[in-house]
Amino acid sequence: MQTLQLAVFGLLAMGSAAHATEAPRPSTINAASIAATDMKAFGEAMDRSMARMHEGMAAAKPTGDPDRDFAAMMIPHHQGAVEMAEIQLRFGRDERLRRLAQGIIVEQRQEIAVMQRILDEKPAASGQAAGTSAPAHGHHDHKDIKP
Repeated sequence: MQTLQLAVFGLLAMGSAAHATEAPRPSTINAASIAATDMKAFGEAMDRSMARMHEGMAAAKPTGDPDRDFAAMMIPHHQGAVEMAEIQLRFGRDERLRRLAQGIIVEQRQEIAVMQRILDEKPAASGQAAGTSAPAHGHHDHKDIKP
């Protein structure tokens, strides 16, 4: 966990250094100073991002394996968070929220990678109907076993 935190802080520091050459931005959002076209573009981008996230989560059909189902639904959820954070970086002006968005991008991408590796290691059970789970031992129950 400390390694992850150090990596995040390192990336944030590099991002801050890269932004140091840019013109300073106000530390608070002033909606009146944001052009109406920017507000429209921001809203449309957020709407598209949320729609993709919800579609991705809905497309993850239940398998009966809570681990697979959790990861399959959380990946599009996290991707939605990454997209929304990128939108914040494109339109936002509050440096605190921009730093938060940068951290969200790093952390959520790392978590997506972990969940994807787990899904790759744990393939869906073949022949398993959606929403049903196989018996604990796969092919029988213990009623058949005679002492």
